Amino acid sequence: MVTGLLDTSIVVDALRSHPPSVSWLANNQGQLGVTQIVRLEVVEGALDRAGEQRAITLLNDFELVEITTSDLAWAFEQLLHLHLSDNVDAFDCLIAATSYRLRLPLYTINIKHFTPLLSGLAQRPY
Repeated sequence: MVTGLLDTSIVVDALRSHPPSVSWLANNQGQLGVTQIVRLEVVEGALDRAGEQRAITLLNDFELVEITTSDLAWAFEQLLHLHLSDNVDAFDCLIAATSYRLRLPLYTINIKHFTPLLSGLAQRPY
């Protein structure tokens, strides 16, 4: 059962072998999920096929949490309200939407990006 969702920043830290990320993920194995948006962002960041394969292998360690049409609608509303005032982007709205719907913490390094979207749910794990 998923007890929290990961933002792209946590997965990227793990791919870069950032010790706090690797340690934190090891202690929370089997409890974390990602959305397709996070998967897209992580794979997009790969510089070559080997990096792409490493990303896919790591992403497969996390449960895939589906995005619903209600998540898409919520993300669009948040984008309309916060894009200009708080500089939130569409992908951050989409990542936040599932966390909001499920009332699960979203673990991220980019607290500033998610605070306007997820009052109290956005958490920096390390």
